[in-house]
Amino acid sequence: MENDNLQLLTQKWFVDSCKQKYSYNFTWMGRPIIQYPQDIVAMQEIIWQIQPDLIVDTGIAHGGSLVFYASMLELIGNNGQVLGIDIDIRSHNRVEIEKHPMYKRISMIEGSSIDEKVAAAVYEFAKGKQRILVTLDSNHTHDHVLRELELYSPLVTKGSYLVVFDTAVEDLPDDFFPDRPWGKGNNPKTAVWEFLKTNERFEIDRSIESKLLITVAPDGYLKCIKD
Repeated sequence: MENDNLQLLTQKWFVDSCKQKYSYNFTWMGRPIIQYPQDIVAMQEIIWQIQPDLIVDTGIAHGGSLVFYASMLELIGNNGQVLGIDIDIRSHNRVEIEKHPMYKRISMIEGSSIDEKVAAAVYEFAKGKQRILVTLDSNHTHDHVLRELELYSPLVTKGSYLVVFDTAVEDLPDDFFPDRPWGKGNNPKTAVWEFLKTNERFEIDRSIESKLLITVAPDGYLKCIKD
């Protein structure tokens, strides 16, 4: 959207909303999703367009995103599955996810997303899948996300997406994450920039963030343009 004043207002609102933990206000089918509604709508559009038979999602937390993706696949009506990966699946979250009606489409792996054994298990699960979508939303340091990009980008099929969440960390004030290992210069967006220097299969789909204005994933909606 070409409106500099609106973009400036949006950025100010976004920074202030982050201070208020705005993304923690929402649930999907009863599970906390910890996403901005605008990105939820964008993912809905992508999933409906691609109609993937597998969505790989790193970073489970309360399971809201897993349930959301599974519910979209349920609406599509194919045999699509969601595979979530997290280094620590809390027992109370696992219980709630496993008793959810959408769990029939969900599988989970506990372990670091950059562990070679975990990646091997993901690739084994993905065998035979024709349309694969990957979302990255775990540890937000540059090195971790870059390794995730290297490990899981080959799974993404042409025309589908690799979505990197929380690239907006780069656009927040320097002192915004005093208790976190990531921040300006060390975050998912810097990892995306580094990844795209040598990977020609993906390009940033700027049309998505342009229409959303409010997004935690600027430069993070990566479309796969080559086999």
